[in-house]
Amino acid sequence: MENHTTHHRALEQSTARKINWTSDHSFQGWTCSQCEWNYPLPTLLTDSEARTAYDRLAAAKFRDHKCAGHLSRLGAADTENFTARIRKLVAQGFKPKDAVDLFLQEVALEYRNQPKVQAQAKTDAEDFLRRVRAGLI
Repeated sequence: MENHTTHHRALEQSTARKINWTSDHSFQGWTCSQCEWNYPLPTLLTDSEARTAYDRLAAAKFRDHKCAGHLSRLGAADTENFTARIRKLVAQGFKPKDAVDLFLQEVALEYRNQPKVQAQAKTDAEDFLRRVRAGLI
């Protein structure tokens, strides 16, 4: 019976929903890992204290939402998600600050003639570090 319980717990953990920060050219905000629930960042919200309050509100809304009321999440279709790229570097063993520095260097090379993309990458990187420091990521 204990083996069944251990297997059940492992299955629950592997299918448990998680709140994810998503930032790309068409959307910036929190999303659910299991369904299409999202909580977009207001466009003009730039103050870091206001963003921290927004993050707390998003976490509460996430806990209250029911995945059954939303479509199931399909795979990630957009490969230009800056936060996902930084997370991948962290998963490979880089410290968050080092991952951000490396990411910004990559973006500078990839988008050398696109200052708007570089500025967005820098903003996303700073926001990523703020969320790491706040324990949200």
